[in-house]
Amino acid sequence: MGRAFDDATEARSLAERLGWTLARDGERLRRVVASPEPLEIVELATIVRLVEAGVVVVCAGGGGVPVLRRADGSLTGAQAVVDKDLAAALLAERVGADVLMLLTDVPAVQLDFGSPTARAIRQASPEWLRTERFPAGSMGPKVEAVTRFVTATGGRAMIGRLEDAAALLAGSTGTVVGPGLPTALETLGRLARRRGQPRRDEAAGRDSVRRPDAQRSGR
Repeated sequence: MGRAFDDATEARSLAERLGWTLARDGERLRRVVASPEPLEIVELATIVRLVEAGVVVVCAGGGGVPVLRRADGSLTGAQAVVDKDLAAALLAERVGADVLMLLTDVPAVQLDFGSPTARAIRQASPEWLRTERFPAGSMGPKVEAVTRFVTATGGRAMIGRLEDAAALLAGSTGTVVGPGLPTALETLGRLARRRGQPRRDEAAGRDSVRRPDAQRSGR
């Protein structure tokens, strides 16, 4: 977190004085802190009242401000960065949201990301998603967040590009996660052509390739 230090001497001096933990970030040094799971949304009641009043509430940004509850019930700040995706899932669950959308810079969750065989996951159940592996520092937390939300609420969740938000909500692009949804994969080229277009009948096999759980591809 914070700035990256080119000067190792300065970084280590600050770390010694302030009790920081440092780690390499490429050629630089950066302070690192714990990334705990969110347990509750402290101002949930206020958020709910604002939503019920028709206010668009911006909250839990970046995971929210991390605090610890003391034995006497008071709160104190914590040196940590709460995972933003898990915080969003917890917030959505607690406010009774029908849908959770995680907007990012890739068109969908992908198998074999970055390889010539990469395929977009168009839809899946949370149980199936948990059988696959995704990068811990990027898509992994997002997949975990949507699987938790869907499992806890029975609702649906989506992952896709920020600029595709409307089409993502309509189900015509991105990755949709829901209870009992059969797995549907799609080549990235087809997904790109379909972005923003009405969703076609996947049961007819025109735009997606479904596979039974027993036919998962290797990683």
